[in-house]
Amino acid sequence: MDWNKDTIFEVVLTVNAEVQTQKILDYIFYELENTQAAYSVEQDMKETIDRLSYVAGNLKFCDDPDLRALEYRTIHLKRHSYFMLYKIVGTYVYVIGVYHDMQDYENTLK
Repeated sequence: MDWNKDTIFEVVLTVNAEVQTQKILDYIFYELENTQAAYSVEQDMKETIDRLSYVAGNLKFCDDPDLRALEYRTIHLKRHSYFMLYKIVGTYVYVIGVYHDMQDYENTLK
């Protein structure tokens, strides 16, 4: 395992990840009409992005063989049932998507 404890990564959300994030927050805010929950999820996402900037290289590759071959990894939000799928390229972390834990994200990417 590659332990990059001193590496600081620049986290970049792809357009797809930004759209997914907005859809998640809009659903909670507008459909569920839960302002507090939307704010809480948004804060958790921001904290996860911050955490990702220094732990990205320490997390394992995806279990799915196809996603592992693409060198994709995941990081889970601490307080909500969502995770971010990402890939490291040099000192950049590209968040490919944001998914709910119950979502079949592997098949949407194939």
